[in-house]
Amino acid sequence: MTDPIADYLTRIRNAIKAKHRIVDIPASGFKKSITKILYDKGYIAGYRFDDSENKQGIIKVALKYHPVTKVPAIRNMRKVSKPGLRKYTDKDSLPRVLNGLGIAIMSTSRGVMTNKEAQKEGVGGEVVCYVY
Repeated sequence: MTDPIADYLTRIRNAIKAKHRIVDIPASGFKKSITKILYDKGYIAGYRFDDSENKQGIIKVALKYHPVTKVPAIRNMRKVSKPGLRKYTDKDSLPRVLNGLGIAIMSTSRGVMTNKEAQKEGVGGEVVCYVY
C-alpha cells in the first residue's frame, strides 16, 4: 500500500455510504492521532484501539449519524497531500475549510493538529486532509 492515510479516509467514506455503524481500520500512530482529532471535533461517535489481534493493531471507529434524519456527521473527507505531490503551508497561509465550518488536519513539527490549533500555535506544516 503506497498511501495508508488515503486508505484510512476511503474506509471511513465507504462505511458512511454503506450506513455502517463501526469500521475497522489497520492502526498506526498517525492514524490514531487523526482518529483522536475526529473524535474531539465531534465527527465520530467513538473509537477503540484494539491491539490484541496482531502486532499492528486495529482501530474500531464508531461513526456518528443524526438520530432522526440519519445524516452522517462527516459529509466529506478529502485527501490534500498525496505521495506524488505534498502540500505544505506556512503559518501565514493556513487553509480555511468551508469558510471555517470544516477542519483541515495537518502534520506539523509539534504533532498532528487541526488548522485552527496550528494557527494558535503559530506553526505550519503538511496539509493531510479536509473534513467537513
